[in-house]
Amino acid sequence: MHNVILVVLDGLNYEVARHALGHLQAYCGAERAALYKLDCELPSLSRPLYECILTGVRPIDSGVVHNQVVRLSNQRSIFHYARDAGLCTAAAAYHWVSELYNRAPFDAARDRHIDDPNLPIQHGHFYYADHYPDSHLFADAESLRLRHSPNFLLVHPMNIDDAGHKHGLDSAQYRNSARVADILLADYLQGWLDAGYQVLVTADHGMNNDRSHNGLLVEEREVPLFVLGSAFSLDRDARPKQTELCGTICQLLGAAHDKPVCRELLK
Repeated sequence: MHNVILVVLDGLNYEVARHALGHLQAYCGAERAALYKLDCELPSLSRPLYECILTGVRPIDSGVVHNQVVRLSNQRSIFHYARDAGLCTAAAAYHWVSELYNRAPFDAARDRHIDDPNLPIQHGHFYYADHYPDSHLFADAESLRLRHSPNFLLVHPMNIDDAGHKHGLDSAQYRNSARVADILLADYLQGWLDAGYQVLVTADHGMNNDRSHNGLLVEEREVPLFVLGSAFSLDRDARPKQTELCGTICQLLGAAHDKPVCRELLK
């Protein structure tokens, strides 16, 4: 069994991740991490792909087919499997994640800060403004880690996606938002690894020059997956799928599940 941190850098296109995330690429260069290219499922929208990443179910099958589907998920997520295995779960994430797995619709006074062992996400800090600073979000996540030692922690900042919607893919603002996220990760990543966490850094979808995403353009669909930690094979020939992230993380956690797994990612 391993503890796992999943970082979802919302809206991060693969090519920008490849050239802008210098700290993560330093781990790859030192052969202590590997970078893979994923094609996100369709539609390339946030709420459907949160559901896909966390449950392994394509949007067309989950029924979460656009961002305005406001209801609890009817699928089993990493949070459910981990909780049912007696593990501790936590998330610092956008409020749509709370709506999918804890309570819907989101009520900020009730749902923003959560400590409830009966919920799938037992400990949480949830935000609801797209410009909520990534620096604050990473601090929220680290606070949860230090206070609760979760076996599974989701870290989900939004500023890259926010910059893409305001300025487009080919903009200094979008690229610099990715660089800022990488610098913020540099403050925490080695500490997480030293504490024994296996770390995955990915994105839900990419971004286009129309300042949006939803379709089949390469820049909208191709997203990164960095993996770091002693449990990963770092096999350059592995071809993980977005629908395999849930099962692969459950496998790392040692939690019983019925999801597809990318076994090539694991030792």
